[in-house]
Amino acid sequence: MMTDFLTPQLPHFLILATTLFVIGLVGVTTSRNVIRVLMSLELMLNAVNINMVAFNNYLSPAYGSGSGAQFFMSGQAFAIFILTVSAAEAAVGLAIVIALYRKYKTVDMEQFSVLKG
Repeated sequence: MMTDFLTPQLPHFLILATTLFVIGLVGVTTSRNVIRVLMSLELMLNAVNINMVAFNNYLSPAYGSGSGAQFFMSGQAFAIFILTVSAAEAAVGLAIVIALYRKYKTVDMEQFSVLKG
């Protein structure tokens, strides 16, 4: 009976993902440092990935029996796609941060008025 309690179920993953998402949201809304904002965005995207994989495992369990059991991998495929997009976002974001730092010698978002139209 103790092993059932220790086995992570869907609510455990949802609590973890919600906690990560809230930490990321607080970091995005309260931080003035561009690097910290980018890291908080990555936390939020990882929370979404945890939800995708957890719901995929919960909603589409294995069918078949034995070694021939089949799984639907749509949640994992979406998670890999999100990781790819977030890696590209991080690369472009860091390139913009480096360019702004070279010009203004700061990473404080309050100092950047270049993007305002």
